[in-house]
Amino acid sequence: MLLLRRGDDGPAVAEIRATLVTLNLLPPANGSGRPDVFDGAVEHAVRTFQQQRGLITDGIVGPATYRSLCDARWRLGDRNLAYLVSNPMCGDDVYALQERMLELGYNAGRADGVFGSQTEHALRNFQRDYGLVVDGMCGPGTLRALRQLSPRARGGRQVFLREQENLRNSGPRLSGKRIVIDPGHGGQDRGVVVAGVAEADLVWDLARRLEGRMVATGMEALLSRGEQVCPAEADRAQFANKAGADLFLSLHTDANRSPLAEGVSTYHFGTGQGTTSSTVGEALAGLIQRELTARTGLLDCNTHPKTWETLRLTRCPAVRVEVGYLTNENDRRRLLDPAFRDIVAEGILVAVKRLYLLGENDQPTGTFTFKDLLQYELAKAD
Repeated sequence: MLLLRRGDDGPAVAEIRATLVTLNLLPPANGSGRPDVFDGAVEHAVRTFQQQRGLITDGIVGPATYRSLCDARWRLGDRNLAYLVSNPMCGDDVYALQERMLELGYNAGRADGVFGSQTEHALRNFQRDYGLVVDGMCGPGTLRALRQLSPRARGGRQVFLREQENLRNSGPRLSGKRIVIDPGHGGQDRGVVVAGVAEADLVWDLARRLEGRMVATGMEALLSRGEQVCPAEADRAQFANKAGADLFLSLHTDANRSPLAEGVSTYHFGTGQGTTSSTVGEALAGLIQRELTARTGLLDCNTHPKTWETLRLTRCPAVRVEVGYLTNENDRRRLLDPAFRDIVAEGILVAVKRLYLLGENDQPTGTFTFKDLLQYELAKAD
């Protein structure tokens, strides 16, 4: 779809305005002015919506924001919900159903707003336990039963307790761990391009350097794309899910209208409202952020929760790293240095190792080297 922004008009803008009114983010049209114009009030409402949903807050309606607006229209009970293999149902009603199932103790997986096979399996188990028709569909009868029962837990956090338990059970060694490395953009999508330097090329090189180091430790490292292709975010997440990945690492560089913007930031799944954050993903994001700032001296722009599809739709803990701003002359100069990209790759790998160490036999941030890591892995193998 085309990007919609302030100054645009037409039926698509009218649809967006109507959705924002329904969500109480925009007052109804009072007859003054055109209802199909993307004006300042619409931009403000879009920014508010994006902030609430863990999206990039730019006031522009692109594919991610539009999909999220469509999802937000649905409330649990508005329609019957079922697992459709070829075209899964998505929306806030699905998210509410998943949260409710988790509260009742049924493993619906991560509450991602997509009615998949795991959600259907949990719903069938619920229907079986409570003497309902076992059809895997959330219709009026099932919905009444869901609303009548008291939850066993609040907020669906047990799904993330399972993440932590899986991490503990996997052991401290890197050997055998399966990691999907996701170099952003690719193919015709060059990402940020400044002074002839393309984000897609830099993160591809960084991904290959990280891949080589991971393989040397005995890890199974998989790239989410080839050099000349650019899968959609949902496809990248699906690749990790089908591969049975233990972790998903997405690599990007950033950009800003101001040439003064600089630094590194790391993102994990979450809305910032507490109930929908991946605890292991959040921990890994923090470890990567600390390692990279300590090793590179890049400005610390902190870790942040987001609902981007590569973070939300992956079943394993997922992190996205924005390594420097190509629009900043100093960051760009450093990113062009292969030795600097080696440092970044080593920092990310060491952060992954720290995650599996769970704080045991650890070393101060920025001091654990690739050589130390290999020695540790060999010693454990013996």
